[in-house]
Amino acid sequence: MSAIDLARIQFAFTVAFHFIFPAVTIGLGFFVAVAETIRWRTGSDVWDRLARFWIKVFALTFAVGVATGIVMEFQFGTNWSRYSTFVGDIFGSPLAAEAILAFFLESTFLGILLWGGKRIGSTLRWFSALMVAAGAALSGLWIIIANSWMQTPAGYEIQGDRAVLTDFWAAAFNPSTLPRYAHTIMSSLAVASFLIVGVGAWYLLKQRHYDVARRSLKVGLAIAIVASIGMFLTGDTSSRQVAQTQEPKFAAMNGLFETSQGVPMIILAFPPSQSGPSELPSIAVPNLLSLLTTFDPNGTIEGLNAFPTDQWPPVAATFSTYHLMVGLGTLMLLVMAVGVFLWWRGKIEISRRWLWTAVIATPAPLLAVQLGWATAEIGRQPWIVYGVMRTADGISPIVSAPEILVSLIGFGLVYLALGLLWLFLLRRTLIIGPDQPPEGSPIEEPPEPMPVTQPKPVEVAS
Repeated sequence: MSAIDLARIQFAFTVAFHFIFPAVTIGLGFFVAVAETIRWRTGSDVWDRLARFWIKVFALTFAVGVATGIVMEFQFGTNWSRYSTFVGDIFGSPLAAEAILAFFLESTFLGILLWGGKRIGSTLRWFSALMVAAGAALSGLWIIIANSWMQTPAGYEIQGDRAVLTDFWAAAFNPSTLPRYAHTIMSSLAVASFLIVGVGAWYLLKQRHYDVARRSLKVGLAIAIVASIGMFLTGDTSSRQVAQTQEPKFAAMNGLFETSQGVPMIILAFPPSQSGPSELPSIAVPNLLSLLTTFDPNGTIEGLNAFPTDQWPPVAATFSTYHLMVGLGTLMLLVMAVGVFLWWRGKIEISRRWLWTAVIATPAPLLAVQLGWATAEIGRQPWIVYGVMRTADGISPIVSAPEILVSLIGFGLVYLALGLLWLFLLRRTLIIGPDQPPEGSPIEEPPEPMPVTQPKPVEVAS
């Protein structure tokens, strides 16, 4: 394999692995802030133990995220030096701001929450939780600003062999920043809330930590249903923005080769090839893609054939990751909608079938997030800065393929160790569970499980 292919694989691998942890902490930070707010207002021991438990999970995930993020950023100087030289004036600013304005805010107040213990007042503890949540969300914003500028560059001009910043606000809030940030926040809330619901469901199934489990389950479910709906709404807005600014990517996402009016939305189909759509049967809703994109059921959408083939992304991969993401998001929404219905019926804590479904569905939004990032980044090809600089032109000239392969194997082994360590520590934290209630405090008992109906014996005539 060539150096450019290996460099792309290495960056894709490190980014995909790293983003597991910010996706969890952004959403979990919001949940911890909600839990701390309820504790602060009520003084409840149950909410105190619940908040402390999820802070431990947050801290563990945050630590691994920091370790994996450092490696990712070093690659700009090693494997992508031409890219760094070209956009350093612009790209470096949000990365520096993320470290100074977001990371230190998040880590400082997380330290207060972890080690302050009972030495800090209730109000300071609550305020620290808010700052941790704000720091996590702000960190995500700066990263989205940097990546969105690569998708829809603005606020710059080319001077010699460099892109120079001319308008900070135009560059920071380029056309794709806010739609993508809203979608990322909703996705992160879904990742964390499914984890919270899954853990709460598992505790209920095992009849452990009932008081913390039922509250985690219900608050997590409330966040999960809002996030699942929000993922579709913000995803629709983001897709419409892609249709306006990255037409080849949008056409590849939807497997559209010819410019057409009244375009159907493909629900289920075999992936197209680089040369044309699949001839196998598919399921599609007539005129829906035109309606959602242009607000006109007969609206026109440009196909891939309207653009030079050297500007096409990998069509099959872009189409597949996009449709898998949407399909998985639909299943997520369905699972949580059933959970809300059972909650309304007062049966959510005793429906073992749904509780097991919630446990199994825990990693679903994390997989959907990875598919969404793959769609965005694969669909951006062949550009590293869309319409400005090709990916092949951003590689470092002095780094050889064998050197990148060695570092890729090394990173793979390190990340494997970090991933296994995180899973081991997370499993141990979940097994230990929240702190036990103080002696003498009332103990909440779980409801009786749903009775199992025994089949009536069938009398056989002699």
